[in-house]
Amino acid sequence: MEATGGTALYICSVLFFFFTEASSEFINIPTLVHHGIEGKPLLLSVETHFSLDEVEIQGTWSHTRPSGTRATLVTFTKESAITDMMYRNHLLFTQPNVSLLIRKLNPEDEGYYTLDLNIEFHNKTGLVIKEERTVHVTVDVPVGSPVIEKKPMNAVVEDKANVTLSCSVERGSRVVFEWLKDNVPLGYSDRYHFSEDNSTLFISPVRKEDKGIYRCVASNPVSPGRHSRAIEINVYYGPYNLEVNSGQGLRTGEVFTINPGELVFFECRADSNPPNSYVWISKSRNTTKVITEGPRLEVLSYRLAQAEEYLCRAFNNVTQKQDEAQFTLVVASLGPGKEKHSQDGNSVSPLAVITVCSLFVIGCMLMFFLRRTCHPKRLLMSIHNRPLSEQKRPHRSGHEDATEDFGIYEFVSIPGKMESAQASCRSLARLESVQDMHTTIYDVIRHVPETPSHSLLK
Repeated sequence: MEATGGTALYICSVLFFFFTEASSEFINIPTLVHHGIEGKPLLLSVETHFSLDEVEIQGTWSHTRPSGTRATLVTFTKESAITDMMYRNHLLFTQPNVSLLIRKLNPEDEGYYTLDLNIEFHNKTGLVIKEERTVHVTVDVPVGSPVIEKKPMNAVVEDKANVTLSCSVERGSRVVFEWLKDNVPLGYSDRYHFSEDNSTLFISPVRKEDKGIYRCVASNPVSPGRHSRAIEINVYYGPYNLEVNSGQGLRTGEVFTINPGELVFFECRADSNPPNSYVWISKSRNTTKVITEGPRLEVLSYRLAQAEEYLCRAFNNVTQKQDEAQFTLVVASLGPGKEKHSQDGNSVSPLAVITVCSLFVIGCMLMFFLRRTCHPKRLLMSIHNRPLSEQKRPHRSGHEDATEDFGIYEFVSIPGKMESAQASCRSLARLESVQDMHTTIYDVIRHVPETPSHSLLK
C-alpha cells in the first residue's frame, strides 16, 4: 500500500509540473516571417526563457522548401552541434544559443524553417518538455526603376482611339504595380482594364477626362515604392461649352442691346484641344454672310438696322466636330447708367445713391425745424403741471352757451399800463397756445386777470 501511495504521489507531481510549467513558453521567436534580401545575411533569432545550467537540451533545425522537400540542417545538444555537410559553409550555429544564422541568402533558401527542441530540467528527471516553432522566410530581389511604354506614342482622338500603358522593371521579385494619374491613384472604371499583375493599363475608348500625366509605382516586400518617369496622354477633343460674351451693352438671354453709335466687341470661346477655328456669320432675310474669322468680332452699331442676328461657329480641325452659338444684336438707347449689364446684380445705380442722400438731408431739416418750433420738452412739462381738472376738461370753443355771452364789449386803453397789459396778454397767449390751439377771442377776454382798469370803468 505504501508503494502504491508513493507511485500515485509521483504521478500527481509530474502532472502538476506538466500543466503549470510545460504549458508556459520556454522559447520565443520574435519574428515568424522574415523578408530577406538576396545576397544578404539573415538571423533566425530564438529567445530562451530558462537557464541552460539547469537543463539538458536536444534539438534540430530543418528546412522545408516550397516544393515540399525537407532537409535537416543542424542537430544539437547543449555541449555539441552537428551541421549537415551540404550546409556547413552556408549556416552558422553557435552553442549553447539555439539561433540560426544564414550567411548569404539565395532563392533556394526560401521556405519554412522548423525548430524542434526537447528540454529536461535537472530537478525533474524523466520529464521532457517538447517545443516546436516554425519561421517563414522569403528571399526577394530589390526593385529597379520602373519604365513606362505608351502605345500609340502620339496624341489620340477621343472616342476613336485606345491607349495602352505598360510598366516594367529591370530587376525585382514579387513586384506590385500601381498607377497614378496626376499624382492620384487610378481607380477602376468601365473603360480602364488592368492585366493580372497590374503592370499594363488599357484605356478603351479614350475620352477628354483621360488627358493628363501618368506614372507607375513598383514595390515589393524589401523595396519601397519606386516611381517611373512621367508620361503624358494627349487627347484631342471638343469643341465643348461654346459661348459668346461681350463686356458692353445690356444682355438678356441671347439678346445684346447696345446704344446707337457704340463700338462693340464680342468674344467667342469653347473648350477644345487643339484650339478651334472660329467663323462669324450674319443672318438677315433668310440669307447668311461670313463676316470675319477668329475668336473676336467688332461691330459698329451705326451700320446696323434696328436688330440683326449673328452666329459664331467653332470647328475643330482634328476631331472634325463643330458647334454654333446664335445671338441677336439690338440697337436702342439704354439711357445713362445702363451701358453695361452686371449678371450678379451687385452694382448700385448712381441715381439711387443721390435719391437716398436727398431724402436723408430733407429728413434732417424737418427734424431741426420741428425742434425749433415745438419745443417738445417745454410742451410736455407744461402739460404735466396743469391741474387734473383742466387736463380732463372737454374742449370748449366759447360758443356753447351764447346767451350768457350776449352784451356789449368795450376795449379801453389805459396810459401807463400798456406794457404790463401787453406782457399779460403775451403770457396768456403762450399759455393758451399750449393748452388749446383753437382758443377764441372770448376766451382771451375771459381769462384777462384783474387790473386797476376795472375800477376806473366802474
